Amino acid sequence: MGNYLLNGKKLILVEDDVELASLVQEFLHKNGYLVEVVTNGIEATRQIIEQQPDLVILDIMLPGLSGMDVCRIVRPAYSGLILMLTSLDEDMDQMLGLELGADDYVIKPVKPRLLLSRIKALLRRVESSHASFPSLASVNNQTINTLSTLEIAPHKRSVSINKQDISLTTAEYDLLNLLINNAGKIVTRETILQSLRGFEYDGIDRSIDRRISRLRKKLNDDPINPKIIKTIRSKGYLLCASTEKTLENESVKT
Repeated sequence: MGNYLLNGKKLILVEDDVELASLVQEFLHKNGYLVEVVTNGIEATRQIIEQQPDLVILDIMLPGLSGMDVCRIVRPAYSGLILMLTSLDEDMDQMLGLELGADDYVIKPVKPRLLLSRIKALLRRVESSHASFPSLASVNNQTINTLSTLEIAPHKRSVSINKQDISLTTAEYDLLNLLINNAGKIVTRETILQSLRGFEYDGIDRSIDRRISRLRKKLNDDPINPKIIKTIRSKGYLLCASTEKTLENESVKT
C-alpha cells in the first residue's frame, strides 16, 4: 500500500464488494487510517466486539448477517462510531440504521471525499466531547455531574441513573453532552444536526427527533412531563430548568 503516515485511528470496513472495499481501504489508508476489511456480517460482529475500533463503516447488504443485524447485535457491546452505507432511495434503511444506533450514514455509490469528511467529522466530534465539560464538577479528575437522578462521568463517557449504568450510543451520549453544555438554552435542530452530523438541517430530516426520543426513553424521561429534556415546539430542545439548577449547584460545590 505504500508508506503513509498513520494517525492512529483504527477503522473496520464491512463491505462484501471486494473491489470497492479495496479502493476505499486504499483511499483511507492514504489519508492516515488503519483500515481492516471484513466481508461477512457474522465475522464482522466478532471483529467489531473484539477489536473495538474507533469507527466502523458498515454496508447494509452483506452475506451472513445484514448490516442492520450487525449494528443491532454489536451496539450493546461496542461504544464506538458506526457509519452506515445505504442506497440512494432507501429512506427506511437510513431511518432504521439510526434507530438501531448508527451515528451517521453515507449514500452509495460511495464518494470517497464525502466518506472521508464524514469520518473526520464523527471522530472530531468524539474527541471534542472528551473535554467539553469545563464548567462542571471536577475533583482529582474524577468528574461526576448530577442531573436529578442522572450522573455523568465525562472522563469515562459513562452515564448512570440511580447508580445503575445505562448504555448510550456515541451519538446519544454526544447529544446529551451538547444539551448539558447549553443548559438553560434552546438548542435548535439546526445546531444539533450541524454539531453531531456536520451538515445543515434541511427542514425535513427527523433523525434528531428520533434520537431525542431514544435518549429520553433510556433516561426514563417522560416526554409528556419531562424532567430532563424539554421540547420547545418549532424551536428545538433544552435541559429543563430544574436540571439546569442542579448543574449550577454542582458547579458551586467545586
